[in-house]
Amino acid sequence: EGPLAMGAFLPDTYEVYWNASAKSIAMKLYQNTIAFWTPARIKQAEALKMTPGEVSTLASIVMKESSKASDRPLVARLYLNRLQKGMKLQADPTVIYALNDINPDEPVRRVLTKDLKLDHPYNTYMIKGLPPGPICVPEKAALLAVLEAPKHDYLFMCANPDNLGYHAFARNYAGHLINQRRWTQYLDSRKIYLTRALDSMHFIRRMTIRRHSRDAR
Repeated sequence: EGPLAMGAFLPDTYEVYWNASAKSIAMKLYQNTIAFWTPARIKQAEALKMTPGEVSTLASIVMKESSKASDRPLVARLYLNRLQKGMKLQADPTVIYALNDINPDEPVRRVLTKDLKLDHPYNTYMIKGLPPGPICVPEKAALLAVLEAPKHDYLFMCANPDNLGYHAFARNYAGHLINQRRWTQYLDSRKIYLTRALDSMHFIRRMTIRRHSRDAR
């Protein structure tokens, strides 16, 4: 129960009897999650100054931000870097989660500028740090992407026109503007003008960036 509930169950393949009760199935899933969190993995989380619940929360954002296995660890480290520096995550998937929470009957096809100012505890454009809990049930691979995120010093990202489905990363705002300009030129060349659109291919996705000085306030 509570905001961390979605992190209590690990997606996996389970074998259960046809007459198993809902309670016994839930317990089986929960026990698998407990088994995942070995002492070694708990130490990995502690090294990141995070609890298993916080790792699950960040992993859920990473999972929604990127569908590419090799991209997720880089995205995870970028978010960890921003958290360490006291910067807002500014993750579009949290805005979508907030919009769906407010109006679940209306699918979110675009994230608009006005949506970034939505007053909601899961909107990471408005809050500092992590939201109260996961925005989806994080997969094992997403959890490991956070726990085993490779070291780098990137703080900004946007979609990569040279490698669709992946992100172009930058260490500073000036570098990000270059990446952002290349992505905008790619969209313009194909007459794709809704640069905030989030389609089913998951590649028209970008982070609205504010200067580090503003985030650190």
